[in-house]
Formats: sequence, C-alpha cells, structure tokens
Amino acid sequence: MHGEGSQSSRRIGVHTSIAGGIHLSLERARKLGCNTMQIFSHNPRSWLVRKITEEEIQEFKRLRYLYDIFPVYIHTSYLINLASHSKPVAEKSAELLSIEIKIAEVLGAEYVVLHPGSASDSEQAGMERIIRRLRVVLKEKGRTKILLENTAGERGDLTSRVSQLAHIIRNVDSDMIGGICIDTCHAFQAGYDISNKDGVTGLMDEIKREVGMEGLKLLHINDSKRTLGCCVDRHEHIGIGHIGMNGFRTLLCDPMVVNVPIILETPKTTEDDDIRNLKVVKGLMDLT
Repeated sequence: MHGEGSQSSRRIGVHTSIAGGIHLSLERARKLGCNTMQIFSHNPRSWLVRKITEEEIQEFKRLRYLYDIFPVYIHTSYLINLASHSKPVAEKSAELLSIEIKIAEVLGAEYVVLHPGSASDSEQAGMERIIRRLRVVLKEKGRTKILLENTAGERGDLTSRVSQLAHIIRNVDSDMIGGICIDTCHAFQAGYDISNKDGVTGLMDEIKREVGMEGLKLLHINDSKRTLGCCVDRHEHIGIGHIGMNGFRTLLCDPMVVNVPIILETPKTTEDDDIRNLKVVKGLMDLT
C-alpha cells in the first residue's frame, strides 16, 4: 500500500490549486516535491461546479500514477452544511456532496474531506440532521471514502471533538466513511493543547479510544495564529504560531502517526511559503 513503511516513504503534500485545469494541480504538487496532495474540485465558495472534460480526467489519472502521488484528497466546498435547519441549504448541501463524491470517483481520488456542518439550534438536533443526511448521501456505494474533519469550535460548530466525529461515524454506519482527518490548528483552537507531549498523548489516546488509530487517515498540519481554546479558525506557518516547533516535532515523530499522510494548509502569500513550510515539517521529522 502506498504511504506505509519507513519515515523516508511518508506521504507529505499541500493543498494545490486547480487553476487552468484540474490536472495541473498534480504538476504543482510534483514541483513542490509532494507525494500526496489535496485539492478543491471546483470553486469552494460557489454552489456551481464546472464540468471536468474527459481530457482533463485522463491526464489527471496519467500524471498521478506517473508522479506517484497517493493518496489524493478532495476537500469539499465550504458551503456544504449538513447540519443546517434550512431545508433549501440542506438539500443543496447534500446534492453538492454527492457531486463531489462522484467527481472524486471519476478522478480516482481516494478520499473526500468533509466538515459535517454547524447548527444555530441545539447540538443534538444538528448532529441528528448530519447523521440522517449522510445516511441518504452515502447509500450509493463507491471506492472513494469520506473523511470527517474536526473543526475549531467556532459558534455552531458541531465536530470540534473527536468524540463527536466518532458519534457520527457510529450512527451513520456506512463503509463509505473511511475515517477522520485531524487538523492540528483546529484541534488546538478547540482546546487540545498539542503544544506539549502530554497534550499530544491525550489527543492520540482519544483518537485510539473513539475511532481507533486505523481510522486516522489524514493529518492537516497547520500552526495556530490564535491562542489555545479560542475557537477561532486562523491558520499560521509551521512553528510561528502557538503550537510551535516542539508541539509539531512531538506529534510528527509519534509512532502512532508515522504512516498517516500529511497535508499542509498553511497561509500562501508567496510561492515560497509552501516550500518553506514543507522544509520545516520534513526537518522536524529528519527527512531533509
């Protein structure tokens, strides 16, 4: 299986742009020295989805095998909210999620990363809506799996705790859910103090207890611009934020995550930002 084995074979990548054609995201990943990557399949702030041409699809498949880029993750639109009590929003969200899964299937992407949603009423009601709607969307089986991502705990967020992700997985009870994605920035902002060894151990123990370590399929490695437990989602360059170098070194060298692929979603002001953050992460794992 791709991505398993020694540290030197670790899968490390970034979120790359699909500008000019979805297949060009692979060229960008290759240029950065990545062997895994994450993309949006379309504009993440729009309900509209551009049709991907057959030529793009074939070139995407050709390049990913040529460049050995595995796994490929598609991050869903920011507009999807399966917890919404608005019927129109809920219906559009379910429809768009179905479309994103179909795109992933056509491209051969292994995973679709989803923020399940936020609710303006109670947590219980919001969680019930997520579960009910995911059951419907995931009735159609395929090879691509859904990964549920933790959130920063901003107002209305329903999945800032690992236990909440696990609750959804247990109650949807679909083999179309492949596991979870843990975002370090979100975890820290939700109150997991992964800036130190005790906090990293606590998070790993909770993942092991709630979903099993085999359920952790992706790490989004991002530092936090805001303080511990702030519940405000603001990413920062690796080592510059409040998690810091020691926190990332402890996490990335933890034996429980050495086979888990890594995607950086750090800020991008210039083209050098990805290069610099990748170098820092590889340095912390002694891969340079």
